Amino acid sequence: MPQTQKDFYEILGVGESAGNDEIKKAYRRLAKKYHPDANPGSKTAEDRFKEISQAYDVLSDPQKRAQYDQMRKLGGGVFTGAGGFQGQDFRDLFGGAARGTGFGGGGGFSYEDLGGFGGLGDLFSRLFGGGVRAESYGPQRGEDINLELEIPFEEAVNGGRTTIAIQKDESCPVCRGTGARPGSKTTVCPECGGRGSVSFSQGGFAVSRPCPRCLGRGVLGGEPCEACGGRGTVRKSRKYAVRIPPGAGTGDKIRLRGQGEPGVSGGPPGDIVIQFRVGPHSFFQRKGVNIYCTVPLNIAQAVLGTKVRVKTIDGRRVELKVPAGVQNGATFRLKGMGLKKNGLQGDQFVTIEIRTPKDVTEKQRKLMEEFAKEGGLKH
Repeated sequence: MPQTQKDFYEILGVGESAGNDEIKKAYRRLAKKYHPDANPGSKTAEDRFKEISQAYDVLSDPQKRAQYDQMRKLGGGVFTGAGGFQGQDFRDLFGGAARGTGFGGGGGFSYEDLGGFGGLGDLFSRLFGGGVRAESYGPQRGEDINLELEIPFEEAVNGGRTTIAIQKDESCPVCRGTGARPGSKTTVCPECGGRGSVSFSQGGFAVSRPCPRCLGRGVLGGEPCEACGGRGTVRKSRKYAVRIPPGAGTGDKIRLRGQGEPGVSGGPPGDIVIQFRVGPHSFFQRKGVNIYCTVPLNIAQAVLGTKVRVKTIDGRRVELKVPAGVQNGATFRLKGMGLKKNGLQGDQFVTIEIRTPKDVTEKQRKLMEEFAKEGGLKH
């Protein structure tokens, strides 16, 4: 029976409620300590580094982590001790329903065998990559680059274009990602056999990940590439033209496909995902497709009524008739003067704010006193 595996949380030394930042901090600290380059010739450090990488791969992904947490709660034959997987024959666990001789054996086990057990097959398959073994390991898609972009209110309303600059890793064009100087002698990595990936067993589940010894390059040795310092990647600043769609709102996202981090083992690159944050405006406010603004009036205008010209988001000024005796906080609607987005047409709402003058002339004071007297008001 395969050896029980340690719990991923225990491997990273974090609690079950640990946040992403805490998990990342723990991973970086441990990876730096146990990396094979920092411990040459140490099999213990190399194995520890693999454990750390495996644990971080699952716990750093919200979807995988949620599925992993579900599996930890199953108990019984699936988890033992602190939550490790027990690699027992699957027929023992589900009464012989699964085909094959067990998880790690060659009896043709398939995750589809679990399809009738409350979706466990789908859960296991998504969490552990469908049981892919090292020999069938394929290219992996690169990571997405996520960023937030603040855009002016006017550009969010009317649309426009802007340019962003992003620092990102790219495969070294000189060594083509191997990290070795072209023409220098290299050897095939014995850990992964040149594939750039290794397979580990988590209680019988075969999971493939980039090789920790050659860092996914598939080769060892050789003189370091001068262009990238042996890393296989170079950091470059790239500029991208970004189209801002009309009506863009805070939280809206656009995707620049294929412009993210480079893929692993020849896999396609990820995307750049840009989330908008709309800047404030001195006059307008926005809620959905509707626009809001406040127009000040003096006491005379409020009492007698007036006409005011109100600015709209398309740059025009429209006339608003304010009736006599309007009250502070009264709101009027300018139909169809809001945003157009996803087939919806918003309105503009104008709120009246009556302002009392702080300084008045002697003549204005006497007129106000006469006004109060005529109205039977005491002052």
